[in-house]
Amino acid sequence: MDLKPTVNMGAIDRGLRIVVGLVLLALVFVGPQTLWGLLGIVPLATAVFRWCPAYSLLGMNTCKS
Repeated sequence: MDLKPTVNMGAIDRGLRIVVGLVLLALVFVGPQTLWGLLGIVPLATAVFRWCPAYSLLGMNTCKS
């Protein structure tokens, strides 16, 4: 049984997801103050774990190693 996490996200992709996630989360507190900003949790979570389920389904990999 292999417990090594699968990484399919590169550094640039990860950085962009962090920025987008933080901007979306900021919408909860500033700006229109809607709960739609909570969608920012999705790109932040994928960036933290460096794994995107959509990439796995599509067979994509932006990680160089």
